[in-house]
Order: sequence, then C-alpha cells, then structure tokens
Amino acid sequence: MADRTTLLVIGGTSGIGLEMAKRAEARGEEVILSGRDAGRAAEVAAEVGADARGIALDIGRPDSIAAALAGVGKVDHLVLAAIERDANTVADYDIGRAMYLTTLKLVGYLEVIHTLLPRLTQTASIVLFGGLAKDRPYPGSTTVSTINGGVTGMVHTLVVELSPVRVNAIHPGIVGDSPFWSGKPDHVLEGYVARTPTGKLATMADVADAAEFLLRNQSVNGVHLNVDGGWLLT
Repeated sequence: MADRTTLLVIGGTSGIGLEMAKRAEARGEEVILSGRDAGRAAEVAAEVGADARGIALDIGRPDSIAAALAGVGKVDHLVLAAIERDANTVADYDIGRAMYLTTLKLVGYLEVIHTLLPRLTQTASIVLFGGLAKDRPYPGSTTVSTINGGVTGMVHTLVVELSPVRVNAIHPGIVGDSPFWSGKPDHVLEGYVARTPTGKLATMADVADAAEFLLRNQSVNGVHLNVDGGWLLT
C-alpha cells in the first residue's frame, strides 16, 4: 500500500490554513497543523479529524522551530500560512512589532523549510502566503508591504535552491468570509465589492482552491498567484 500524502500547514488553526487542513483530511491525507498554543492546536486537530495532529510552533521565534518540528516525518506538501496583522506607520513606528513580523515571515518561513529539507519528498511542493499589500499599500502597511515584497524574492531563490521541490506563493486580496474581514461593517465590505471586477470578494474556499492547485500541479513552479477577483487592477 502506498504511503499517504502528508500535508503540513504552518498556521493551520484558523482561517485559510484550517480550511486547507480540513480538505486534506477529508481526502484521507495525513494532516499536521501548527498553532502557537499547544492546547489550541490539539483541539483544532481533533475537530479536523482522526488523521490530523496539532503541534505548538511560533515561527516568530525561529530558534524554537527545529525542536518543535522534531516529531514530523516526511512531508509531501508544506503550506506556510502563518501571518500576523500589523498596522505600523513610519510616523509612529513600533520596532518590536516590526521585528516580530519581519522575523516571522522572512526568517521563520525559511527556517521551517531549512529544518524540514531532509524530510521533503522528491515530488514535494511548498506554498508561501504573501499578500497584495506589496502592490497596493495603505497607511500603516509599511512593514507588511515590505515583507510581502520579500516573499516574492524568497520564492525565486527557493525555486533555484530546492529543485526539484516546487515553490509557489499565493497572494490573497480581501477575503470576505475570513475571520479578519467577516466582522467588518457592511459598508466597508460593500466599498471593496464595488471596486472588484467580479462583483464579489474572494472567499476562503477560493483561496484554498488556488493554493491546492499550486501544491498539486507538477509544472507550476515559481508562480505568484493573486486571488482577488481582479481588485488589484482597479
């Protein structure tokens, strides 16, 4: 009997990461999801299904990553979905928040991959989560916009260094039913809908579909995929 596919979702206790974990478990895959709190990660994994396992991991503290991933075996698909919301203007700059967020994505993502490299299968694939603030900044997005721009360069170098492992990035726009956006006032969301060519906001299912495509299509490599209904063009 062939080994089951293993999906590891870093940042899988909520939002799109959790959506992807649920889908993979429903397909019969082995699922490992991480969250910062061990109890929360275990609770969410139990809700996902019998083939899911939760681990505690804060990739904003990269020195702890190797130990946290010590119990993880072979990995076929790796999703780096851990993010941190931040509003940090240059005029009122918070160094601590900026350092944590920068470390989380630009060091934490890479240290996860470095740690798991011997355990990635020959046909493994990786999806990194960026974001469209890199292309459409807003007041307070300086750190976020800069970091998501860095994800672009990260993907390009990883494609070269990790061959034949494939590496792609997904850049969601405004995801209307996500935990962050679903609680916004109707008039705020309606304003974004009015500026989106499809006439509707992206959903978590849309983003999960796109991320799964990047994971599974064997000829897609080094791609940056926007999931925004064309919002970036308006």
